[in-house]
Amino acid sequence: MDLPDFNSAPAEEVTPALLACCDVPSWATAVRDNRPYADLGALLATADAAARQFTRADVDRALAAHPRIGERAVGNGAEAAWSREEQSAVEQDAAVQRALAEGNRAYEDRFDRVFLICATGRSGEEVLASLRSRLGNDEATEAGVVADELRRIALLRLRRVVGA
Repeated sequence: MDLPDFNSAPAEEVTPALLACCDVPSWATAVRDNRPYADLGALLATADAAARQFTRADVDRALAAHPRIGERAVGNGAEAAWSREEQSAVEQDAAVQRALAEGNRAYEDRFDRVFLICATGRSGEEVLASLRSRLGNDEATEAGVVADELRRIALLRLRRVVGA
């Protein structure tokens, strides 16, 4: 759909599209309820501001919809398709895949959540380097990084929803 369609679509059509971008109901509601938007910039500004309000519970809920980095999302929905596309540059090199799997386990042991990164356009080596680097973060720093990565993914996906 384009922006005019997004602005005029019924809530029952827009809400699932927004939740596919980011499974945080308060974010989806804020973006939906501030329609109509004059332009893409206004839409993204509202979405960005709402994403900067994510709580730990919001992030945890949204993370449940994300596969581990390096693992292929399953399903036919928009969210699974977007995830597969976003991770498409993460190379399928066996050594990188093993290192990502090991890094994912170490990250989950350390932070008790799935490692999240906006992988669009990043190689497997870049993702792996970021994963390893972030293992050195303290809990508060990493929570902020995860929320920011989630925000970036939500905005990227929102652009897809409105055909930008």
